[in-house]
Amino acid sequence: MTKLQESGENYLETILILKNKNGNVRSIDIANELGYTKPSISRAMTILKNSEYITIDDSTGYITLTDSGYSIAKAMYERHEILSRYLVSIGVSPETAAQDACRIEHVISQETFQKIKENASNK
Repeated sequence: MTKLQESGENYLETILILKNKNGNVRSIDIANELGYTKPSISRAMTILKNSEYITIDDSTGYITLTDSGYSIAKAMYERHEILSRYLVSIGVSPETAAQDACRIEHVISQETFQKIKENASNK
C-alpha cells in the first residue's frame, strides 16, 4: 500500500461520512459532496482502489472502504471532530473551526493531537 496524500485521506473521510449519512456511496455522491468533477473523482477512486483502500462494486458502483481505508477514514474523522470542537471551545467560529480542522488534521503530530484530545475532554 502506498502512503496516502492529504487528498486521499479527505476522500476516505468523505466516503465514511456519506456512508453513515446515506448507507451507500457512489462516485457521483462524492463529487456532489466535495464539488469536484466526476472525472477527478473517478481518477481518485481508481488510485484508492488500486491502493486497496476501497472496493467498487462492478454492478452497482457502490464504494466500500476496506479495513485499511476505514481505519484511515475513522482516524481523520475523529481528528476533524475533536479539532473542530476544540477550536470552537477557544472561541473560533464553527465555520472557521471546521475549515481549519480539515487542514490541521492531516499535518498535526500524534503527540499534539493526543494532548488536544485530552484537553478537550477535560473541558
